[in-house]
Amino acid sequence: MTQDDLLARAQAWLAEDPDQETRDELAALLDRNATDELAARFGGTLQFGTAGLRGELGAGPMRMNRSVVIRAAAGLAAYLKAKGETGGLVVIGYDARYKSADFARDTAAVMTGAGLRAALLPRPLPTPVLAYAIRHLGAVAGVEVTASHNPPRDNGYKVYLGDGSQIVPPADAEIAAEIAAVRSLDDVPRPTEGWETLGDEVLDAYLERTDAVLTPGSPRTARTVYTAMHGVGKEVLTAAFGRAGFPPPALVAEQADPDPAFPTVAFPNPEEPGAMDLAFEAARAVDPDIVIANDPDADRCAVAVPDASVDGGWRMLRGDEVGALLAAHLVHKGATGVFAESIVSSSLLGRIAEAAGVGYEETLTGFKWIARVDGLRYGYEEALGYCVDPEGVRDKDGITAALLVTELASVLKEQGRTLTDLLDDLAVAHGLHATDQLSVRVEDLGIIANAMAALRERPPVSLAGLTVVSAEDLTKGTETLPPTDGLRYHLEGDYKARVIVRPSGTEPKLKCYLEVVVPVADASELAAARATGAGLLAAIKRDLSEAAGL
Repeated sequence: MTQDDLLARAQAWLAEDPDQETRDELAALLDRNATDELAARFGGTLQFGTAGLRGELGAGPMRMNRSVVIRAAAGLAAYLKAKGETGGLVVIGYDARYKSADFARDTAAVMTGAGLRAALLPRPLPTPVLAYAIRHLGAVAGVEVTASHNPPRDNGYKVYLGDGSQIVPPADAEIAAEIAAVRSLDDVPRPTEGWETLGDEVLDAYLERTDAVLTPGSPRTARTVYTAMHGVGKEVLTAAFGRAGFPPPALVAEQADPDPAFPTVAFPNPEEPGAMDLAFEAARAVDPDIVIANDPDADRCAVAVPDASVDGGWRMLRGDEVGALLAAHLVHKGATGVFAESIVSSSLLGRIAEAAGVGYEETLTGFKWIARVDGLRYGYEEALGYCVDPEGVRDKDGITAALLVTELASVLKEQGRTLTDLLDDLAVAHGLHATDQLSVRVEDLGIIANAMAALRERPPVSLAGLTVVSAEDLTKGTETLPPTDGLRYHLEGDYKARVIVRPSGTEPKLKCYLEVVVPVADASELAAARATGAGLLAAIKRDLSEAAGL
């Protein structure tokens, strides 16, 4: 693109931008002739894919803004009408991030103008409430405006179809084509009224449904500390805990209420270093049984347990550990059906399912795939996502997962035991499944492309001294999985080590998922097994970084 083309494109965008804030921002860039910044914003378009849209807020087609959202909504509306859904209901939810309410109202206006019916949730609410509302209201589609646990300057646009699951191919490409066909915002009718703003009846129905994940009469004694991570989870989680009869959670006051600036955390993700520090500080003050955290849109659930061996006395459980604990609890409750997980999650779930005689299936990364498993009873992903009531919410749900893990903690407490004790039992029964992640956040996406290319051109022959016995390029698909951008290695030896490398679908990160299975004969071997697993994971991480040029 020449400089003249760049300036002409920016001027045309400015002329139709409906948002005074981004108009002022773009006008200032043009006044300064900030060509590098303009090129970053106008050198392409934010791509609509199976995660919908997600990106930094700002003016231009490579940023999240009202113009981009209006085009996305128009493309979704055209797709739905082409599928014969004219007059169908689209339900729209949003979180408390910057511009989320604006993007939600714009979507409602576009749907109404296109001849569809639109209903807005009454205020910022957890993503699982929107996922529930789609099927509860008989909608043909749903939109959630959220960037989940991304940095404060990001926002996003997540699309669900009428089955209550997030979009998968080919729907994403078909919607993207309709978005690309929108030439001008002047061509998109946007009435100022005509849509419905829902009351609390959908939220009330969701909360009634949360009771279904608990066993009637089960113990409800576990005491919790809870952080909403500056997001929208507090109101719904405390209401769900109150209905269930659990002790009211002790709230992390500094993070309890929605705040789009996320002032106490560098990244509002419980997995990020430092994000749980305030929660652990509160836990040391009130001595609960467990700590629970949601991410800002409350579709993820993190759990921490007392651990005298670590600084501060509290340890975050890995998502794989919580996934196994919930699976074991559901087995104990007599759950039947299929247990599912994505390929990046621990193979322990398969062991638990096999021992219990329930079905098991592995999918590509993301709940858009997990939620579509036939006969699904339980699904999880290592990134703190758990689907414990697929008939209610066909997506990850941090509220019902928090209820279920607190029930488990209560059952164990009545027995004089803890979540850590149950993890030990699972390790003795199935082997110690030690997992870790090498996650590299980048400014330049070319670093990720170069790392993937290096691994494809020169696959590692060994990691941590273990021979790589199989190296799969997942772009070619497998017998059970459709193609995806990823690499999978299996390592030889007694430890059944496995490595998966893939670019993140929602953040500028390269993610490498590591697992080592260490045999354990009895509880006396657990400490040595953990040391062995930790040593192997550290060595694999080091060797993989070198092989990828990181």
